Amino acid sequence: MKPIILCTSFLILGMTAQAQQHMAFTGKYPDTKKNGQTDEYFGTKVTDPYRWLEDDRSEETKNWVVAQNKVTNAYISQIPFRDAIKKRLTELWNYEKYSAPFKEGEYTYFYKNDGLQNQSVLYRQKGNETPEVFLDPNKFSADGTTSLQGIDFTKDGSLAAYQISEGGSDWRKVIVIDTKTGKKMDDTLRDVKFSGIGWFHNDGFYYSSYDKPKGSELSEKTQVHKLYYHKLGTPQGDDKLIFGGELTPRRYISGGVTEDEQFLVISAANATYGNELYIKDLSKQDAPIIPVVTGFDNEQSVVFSENGKLYIETNQGAPNRKLVIADAGKPAKENWKLLIPEIKYPLSVSACGRKLFAHYLEDAVSKVYQYGLDGKKEKAIELPGLGTAGGFSGKVNEQETYYTYTSYVYPPTIFKYDIKTGKSAVYKVSGVKFDPALYESKQLFYHSKDGQKIPMIITYKKGMKLNGKNPMLLYGYGGFSISLTPSFNVSNLVFMENGGIYAVANLRGGGEYGDEWHNAGIKMKKQNVFNDFIAATEYLIKEKYTSKEYLAISGGSNGGLLIGACMTQRPDLFRVCFPAVGVLDMLRYNKFTAGAGWSYDYGTAEDSKEMFEYLYKYSPVHNIKKQCYPATLVTTGDHDDRVVPAHSFKFAASLQAAQSCPHPVLISIETKAGHGAGKPTDMIISEQADKWSFLFWNMGLSYGN
Repeated sequence: MKPIILCTSFLILGMTAQAQQHMAFTGKYPDTKKNGQTDEYFGTKVTDPYRWLEDDRSEETKNWVVAQNKVTNAYISQIPFRDAIKKRLTELWNYEKYSAPFKEGEYTYFYKNDGLQNQSVLYRQKGNETPEVFLDPNKFSADGTTSLQGIDFTKDGSLAAYQISEGGSDWRKVIVIDTKTGKKMDDTLRDVKFSGIGWFHNDGFYYSSYDKPKGSELSEKTQVHKLYYHKLGTPQGDDKLIFGGELTPRRYISGGVTEDEQFLVISAANATYGNELYIKDLSKQDAPIIPVVTGFDNEQSVVFSENGKLYIETNQGAPNRKLVIADAGKPAKENWKLLIPEIKYPLSVSACGRKLFAHYLEDAVSKVYQYGLDGKKEKAIELPGLGTAGGFSGKVNEQETYYTYTSYVYPPTIFKYDIKTGKSAVYKVSGVKFDPALYESKQLFYHSKDGQKIPMIITYKKGMKLNGKNPMLLYGYGGFSISLTPSFNVSNLVFMENGGIYAVANLRGGGEYGDEWHNAGIKMKKQNVFNDFIAATEYLIKEKYTSKEYLAISGGSNGGLLIGACMTQRPDLFRVCFPAVGVLDMLRYNKFTAGAGWSYDYGTAEDSKEMFEYLYKYSPVHNIKKQCYPATLVTTGDHDDRVVPAHSFKFAASLQAAQSCPHPVLISIETKAGHGAGKPTDMIISEQADKWSFLFWNMGLSYGN
């Protein structure tokens, strides 16, 4: 089928009175009752009239969700070009997608999606034989909402344990399978959350979870994580507690076994930053668990182990990370030996084939170098351009590894890397119908309110004129040391091929420049993040890339907080806002699921009077007042047990009650969906069609001829 929409589509610019009228919201929002809930923080009384929406099990909340979706669907379905956008998205999405391969036992495994399959299928291949299906998650459920969320193999590859998520929930089921016969074993574990699988020989594995909540499984607070050992052939109720629980309460615990199966490595943390590190010598019966690092002031992880030596990546005295060697017999940090020193760019390390791969972020783009186990730099990996490279990991005896390279104008391409020669060869080219020669992506820098220089990458179709009339979508995150690096997004083509500009700002709070960059956007410096984002919009308007009439902003999770804070602080600056699965009630976020673990970034309202006042000042739910807000589409999932949907519910209800102009304020609550992982393809395409339709319609633009 020819891409007719691509060839004939155009945007009609200019907001006429007729355009203003057709995009106005003329319906009626559902009635949302208010109650008299009031809380007191350090002498300040705070009303919370929509507290009842926090009860995800009540019929009243369920009826409210149905009513809101009905209004939202009615509004979006009347947009005349919504079907055309969905058709174009479906065309763009319909190409084969592969993951980088990985080796387990006699087989090479890889994920593949034929194009529009709801879930990618796990294949395996022996030598040059024809690949065969190993696991097909599309058969897990009729509607494609049950997804495969990780698989771990024994050292010889004969057994595997895979995790499935139902409806996008973080609560998982673990299923053990004999890889030779494909037969499921009688070792299915339930109610597992935030866990890896660490096999020890073929006898059993380590995993982590919380006690099952007594109240709502989707919103109940989870505090005490526990590391267990499951012996194959025994009931889950007999699993042995290894670490955690009431004796050593930690909010997040993970346990992994080194490839040589000599050590159990335990990481324990109470927040999303800072962890303790412990080891247990599995070669000695009843060996004790030995602390390597205690306390939560720094981060460290074991990236490789050989002959009793632990290769540890850490930020102890190195905000941008370094690599050290520790002797397992005396692993305390005072005995560490420096292997790869810190430099001015953030470092992360992986291992394969008895080599180390140092991945640096230089202004949010990848630079990768190969090192020997002696710490000597051997090679610089030649990458195709300024983008993101991920991978460079594998077993100790492998001679080659794989990595995926992408950028905003470079579809994900898989490369095979020869460790001995340092040569890369293309392994799989993306099949997406996209001509990078038609587009341009460039990095620029602007200054925030306090003078800090901030990087941003903008991508658009060549030939764009700087006349202030270009529709723009600005995306941001700014938190938890997460770096936004260049990556290709099929959905954005619908926007860019019709004259749109896609921009990503690398805000403080992220990890693009290491710990200092992260710490400059947390707790009582969180406003820096919002200032950085607002400054990006002001810069783009000043330089005539766009104007406020054609500017949309988008972000999810912590990025949803970003959008909520910016649109309540500067509602005059944006035309369209997309806060997705956002943390929007900053006084109560720590009351649900694992939210208390986010306190390193946010602080809590209970910490101090000063911290409460700071949070209260920017908390999106608490800073809505009667005025005109941008056209807003809030999105969340009814199974989101990471950032509970009550955040979005209360934010949308408050916005609807306060909106003083005809701009729509709508919420879309996806059923049988969580925080984002594992969504079926048809659900993603529909969501993206809704987003672009809402954006074009509320900018007064037309899609198609």
